[in-house]
Amino acid sequence: MSDFTTRVLLVEDEDVARKTLAFYLNTIFDEVVVAHDGQEGFSIIEDNFKDNKTFDLVLTDLKMPNIDGMDMIEEILTIIPNQRFIIVSAHKNEEDLLKLINLRVLGYFVKPLNIDNMMEMLQKAKKEVLEDKKEVESNGDLITINKTYTYNLSNDKLYNEENIVKLSKKESDILGVLIKSLGEVVSVESFKEEVWDDINTNDSAFRTVMKRLKDKIKDDDFIISHKGYGYIIEKPFVK
Repeated sequence: MSDFTTRVLLVEDEDVARKTLAFYLNTIFDEVVVAHDGQEGFSIIEDNFKDNKTFDLVLTDLKMPNIDGMDMIEEILTIIPNQRFIIVSAHKNEEDLLKLINLRVLGYFVKPLNIDNMMEMLQKAKKEVLEDKKEVESNGDLITINKTYTYNLSNDKLYNEENIVKLSKKESDILGVLIKSLGEVVSVESFKEEVWDDINTNDSAFRTVMKRLKDKIKDDDFIISHKGYGYIIEKPFVK
Protein backbone atom coordinates (compact mmCIF):
# COMPACT_ATOMS: atom_id res chain seq x y z
CA MET A 1 0.00 0.00 0.00
CA SER A 2 1.26 3.49 -0.87
CA ASP A 3 2.05 5.98 1.88
CA PHE A 4 1.04 8.81 -0.43
CA THR A 5 -2.49 10.21 -0.64
CA THR A 6 -3.87 10.89 -4.11
CA ARG A 7 -6.47 13.62 -4.68
CA VAL A 8 -8.61 14.15 -7.78
CA LEU A 9 -10.99 16.93 -8.81
CA LEU A 10 -13.82 15.87 -11.13
CA VAL A 11 -15.53 18.68 -13.08
CA GLU A 12 -18.58 17.48 -15.02
CA ASP A 13 -21.99 19.12 -15.60
CA GLU A 14 -23.88 16.02 -16.81
CA ASP A 15 -25.45 14.10 -13.91
CA VAL A 16 -25.04 10.57 -15.28
CA ALA A 17 -21.45 11.08 -16.46
CA ARG A 18 -20.55 12.79 -13.16
CA LYS A 19 -21.93 9.94 -11.03
CA THR A 20 -20.30 7.30 -13.24
CA LEU A 21 -16.91 8.98 -13.24
CA ALA A 22 -17.04 9.68 -9.51
CA PHE A 23 -17.79 6.03 -8.80
CA TYR A 24 -14.82 4.73 -10.79
CA LEU A 25 -12.46 7.45 -9.60
CA ASN A 26 -13.23 6.51 -6.01
CA THR A 27 -12.13 2.93 -6.71
CA ILE A 28 -8.65 4.18 -7.71
CA PHE A 29 -7.87 7.42 -5.89
CA ASP A 30 -7.95 8.21 -2.17
CA GLU A 31 -9.97 11.42 -2.35
CA VAL A 32 -12.34 12.61 -5.08
CA VAL A 33 -13.90 16.09 -5.01
CA VAL A 34 -16.74 16.87 -7.41
CA ALA A 35 -17.65 20.13 -9.18
CA HIS A 36 -20.67 20.73 -11.43
CA ASP A 37 -19.13 23.28 -13.85
CA GLY A 38 -15.93 25.15 -14.61
CA GLN A 39 -16.69 28.03 -12.31
CA GLU A 40 -17.18 25.73 -9.32
CA GLY A 41 -14.14 23.71 -10.35
CA PHE A 42 -11.86 26.73 -10.41
CA SER A 43 -13.28 27.97 -7.08
CA ILE A 44 -12.43 24.62 -5.49
CA ILE A 45 -8.88 24.79 -6.88
CA GLU A 46 -8.51 28.36 -5.64
CA ASP A 47 -9.89 27.58 -2.15
CA ASN A 48 -7.61 24.56 -1.81
CA PHE A 49 -4.65 26.61 -2.99
CA LYS A 50 -5.30 29.15 -0.22
CA ASP A 51 -5.08 26.24 2.23
CA ASN A 52 -1.84 25.02 0.58
CA LYS A 53 -3.57 21.98 -0.90
CA THR A 54 -3.53 20.76 -4.49
CA PHE A 55 -5.02 17.99 -6.61
CA ASP A 56 -2.86 15.38 -8.30
CA LEU A 57 -5.27 15.23 -11.23
CA VAL A 58 -8.17 17.26 -12.63
CA LEU A 59 -10.64 15.29 -14.73
CA THR A 60 -12.86 17.72 -16.66
CA ASP A 61 -15.44 18.05 -19.39
CA LEU A 62 -14.84 20.80 -21.95
CA LYS A 63 -18.35 21.99 -22.78
CA MET A 64 -19.91 23.28 -19.55
CA PRO A 65 -22.02 26.24 -18.41
CA ASN A 66 -20.68 29.33 -16.62
CA ILE A 67 -17.00 28.62 -17.39
CA ASP A 68 -16.15 25.96 -19.96
CA GLY A 69 -13.41 23.41 -19.43
CA MET A 70 -10.80 25.10 -21.62
CA ASP A 71 -11.13 28.45 -19.85
CA MET A 72 -11.07 26.71 -16.48
CA ILE A 73 -7.85 24.88 -17.42
CA GLU A 74 -6.19 28.14 -18.43
CA GLU A 75 -7.22 29.75 -15.13
CA ILE A 76 -5.95 26.79 -13.11
CA LEU A 77 -2.58 26.93 -14.88
CA THR A 78 -2.09 30.52 -13.72
CA ILE A 79 -2.04 29.14 -10.17
CA ILE A 80 -0.60 25.65 -10.65
CA PRO A 81 1.51 25.55 -13.83
CA ASN A 82 2.27 21.82 -13.51
CA GLN A 83 -1.32 20.66 -12.93
CA ARG A 84 -2.23 17.37 -14.65
CA PHE A 85 -5.51 17.01 -16.56
CA ILE A 86 -7.60 14.32 -18.21
CA ILE A 87 -10.30 15.52 -20.60
CA VAL A 88 -13.81 14.09 -20.97
CA SER A 89 -15.86 15.30 -23.93
CA ALA A 90 -18.72 14.29 -26.19
CA HIS A 91 -16.60 15.32 -29.17
CA LYS A 92 -12.93 15.09 -30.01
CA ASN A 93 -12.23 17.98 -32.37
CA GLU A 94 -8.96 19.27 -33.78
CA GLU A 95 -9.40 22.78 -32.39
CA ASP A 96 -9.56 21.48 -28.81
CA LEU A 97 -6.63 19.15 -29.38
CA LEU A 98 -4.45 21.97 -30.70
CA LYS A 99 -5.24 24.08 -27.63
CA LEU A 100 -4.49 21.19 -25.29
CA ILE A 101 -1.29 20.01 -26.93
CA ASN A 102 1.01 22.22 -24.83
CA LEU A 103 -0.86 21.58 -21.57
CA ARG A 104 -0.30 18.73 -19.09
CA VAL A 105 -3.09 16.57 -20.51
CA LEU A 106 -2.57 12.88 -19.78
CA GLY A 107 -5.54 11.62 -21.77
CA TYR A 108 -8.79 12.34 -23.57
CA PHE A 109 -12.01 10.32 -23.05
CA VAL A 110 -14.81 10.53 -25.61
CA LYS A 111 -18.39 9.95 -24.45
CA PRO A 112 -20.04 7.53 -24.24
CA LEU A 113 -17.35 6.25 -21.90
CA ASN A 114 -15.54 3.00 -22.54
CA ILE A 115 -15.06 1.79 -18.97
CA ASP A 116 -12.13 -0.55 -19.70
CA ASN A 117 -10.17 2.15 -21.55
CA MET A 118 -11.03 4.71 -18.90
CA MET A 119 -9.89 2.50 -16.02
CA GLU A 120 -6.64 1.70 -17.81
CA MET A 121 -5.88 5.39 -18.33
CA LEU A 122 -6.80 6.31 -14.75
CA GLN A 123 -4.56 3.56 -13.37
CA LYS A 124 -1.73 4.83 -15.57
CA ALA A 125 -2.32 8.39 -14.36
CA LYS A 126 -2.22 7.29 -10.73
CA LYS A 127 1.01 5.38 -11.35
CA GLU A 128 2.60 8.50 -12.83
CA VAL A 129 1.44 10.61 -9.88
CA LEU A 130 2.86 8.14 -7.35
CA GLU A 131 6.15 7.80 -9.23
CA ASP A 132 6.59 11.58 -9.13
CA LYS A 133 5.91 11.65 -5.39
CA LYS A 134 8.30 8.77 -4.73
CA GLU A 135 11.04 10.34 -6.87
CA VAL A 136 11.04 13.51 -4.79
CA GLU A 137 11.07 11.52 -1.53
CA SER A 138 13.68 8.91 -2.48
CA ASN A 139 16.31 11.09 -4.09
CA GLY A 140 17.85 12.27 -0.86
CA ASP A 141 18.24 15.68 0.68
CA LEU A 142 19.71 17.65 -2.22
CA ILE A 143 17.22 19.36 -4.52
CA THR A 144 18.55 20.76 -7.77
CA ILE A 145 16.49 23.89 -8.39
CA ASN A 146 18.16 24.94 -11.64
CA LYS A 147 21.62 24.92 -13.25
CA THR A 148 22.99 27.29 -10.63
CA TYR A 149 21.22 26.63 -7.34
CA THR A 150 20.64 23.62 -5.12
CA TYR A 151 18.89 23.34 -1.77
CA ASN A 152 19.91 20.93 0.99
CA LEU A 153 16.93 19.74 3.01
CA SER A 154 19.11 18.36 5.79
CA ASN A 155 20.50 21.76 6.77
CA ASP A 156 18.02 24.13 5.04
CA LYS A 157 20.86 25.78 3.11
CA LEU A 158 20.79 27.23 -0.40
CA TYR A 159 23.90 26.75 -2.54
CA ASN A 160 25.13 28.71 -5.56
CA GLU A 161 27.19 25.90 -7.07
CA GLU A 162 29.55 25.07 -4.14
CA ASN A 163 28.96 28.26 -2.15
CA ILE A 164 26.30 28.75 0.55
CA VAL A 165 24.02 31.72 -0.17
CA LYS A 166 23.89 33.79 3.00
CA LEU A 167 20.26 34.49 3.89
CA SER A 168 18.64 36.32 6.79
CA LYS A 169 16.21 34.42 9.02
CA LYS A 170 13.15 35.83 7.23
CA GLU A 171 14.67 35.24 3.78
CA SER A 172 15.48 31.66 4.74
CA ASP A 173 11.98 31.15 6.13
CA ILE A 174 10.35 32.45 2.93
CA LEU A 175 12.55 30.16 0.85
CA GLY A 176 11.67 27.25 3.14
CA VAL A 177 7.96 27.82 2.56
CA LEU A 178 8.51 27.80 -1.21
CA ILE A 179 10.66 24.65 -1.04
CA LYS A 180 7.99 22.91 1.05
CA SER A 181 5.43 23.76 -1.65
CA LEU A 182 7.51 23.01 -4.76
CA GLY A 183 5.44 23.32 -7.92
CA GLU A 184 2.65 25.17 -6.10
CA VAL A 185 1.92 28.88 -5.95
CA VAL A 186 2.15 30.17 -2.38
CA SER A 187 -0.09 33.12 -1.54
CA VAL A 188 1.21 36.23 0.20
CA GLU A 189 -1.22 35.47 3.04
CA SER A 190 0.39 32.05 3.50
CA PHE A 191 3.85 33.64 3.76
CA LYS A 192 2.57 36.09 6.37
CA GLU A 193 1.01 33.30 8.38
CA GLU A 194 3.97 30.90 8.20
CA VAL A 195 6.89 33.36 8.36
CA TRP A 196 5.50 36.18 10.50
CA ASP A 197 2.77 34.19 12.28
CA ASP A 198 0.51 37.16 11.57
CA ILE A 199 -1.88 37.38 8.63
CA ASN A 200 -2.11 41.15 9.18
CA THR A 201 1.59 41.76 8.56
CA ASN A 202 2.11 44.79 6.32
CA ASP A 203 2.47 43.92 2.61
CA SER A 204 5.52 46.18 2.33
CA ALA A 205 7.36 44.16 4.99
CA PHE A 206 6.82 40.98 2.98
CA ARG A 207 7.76 42.62 -0.34
CA THR A 208 10.97 44.02 1.15
CA VAL A 209 12.15 40.60 2.34
CA MET A 210 11.11 38.92 -0.91
CA LYS A 211 13.02 41.52 -2.94
CA ARG A 212 16.15 40.99 -0.82
CA LEU A 213 15.85 37.23 -1.34
CA LYS A 214 15.41 37.59 -5.10
CA ASP A 215 18.38 39.98 -5.27
CA LYS A 216 20.53 37.25 -3.69
CA ILE A 217 19.54 34.71 -6.38
CA LYS A 218 19.74 37.08 -9.35
CA ASP A 219 22.45 34.93 -10.97
CA ASP A 220 19.67 32.51 -11.96
CA ASP A 221 16.44 33.65 -10.30
CA PHE A 222 14.09 30.70 -9.71
CA ILE A 223 11.27 32.39 -7.77
CA ILE A 224 8.43 33.22 -10.15
CA SER A 225 5.75 35.78 -9.33
CA HIS A 226 2.14 35.09 -10.34
CA LYS A 227 0.49 38.49 -10.05
CA GLY A 228 -2.59 38.40 -7.87
CA TYR A 229 -1.84 34.89 -6.58
CA GLY A 230 1.62 34.63 -5.09
CA TYR A 231 5.02 33.05 -5.78
CA ILE A 232 6.24 29.65 -6.97
CA ILE A 233 9.38 27.61 -7.49
CA GLU A 234 8.60 25.41 -10.48
CA LYS A 235 8.96 21.72 -9.72
CA PRO A 236 12.66 20.94 -10.14
CA PHE A 237 14.44 17.78 -11.13
CA VAL A 238 16.13 16.03 -8.23
CA LYS A 239 19.66 14.67 -8.07
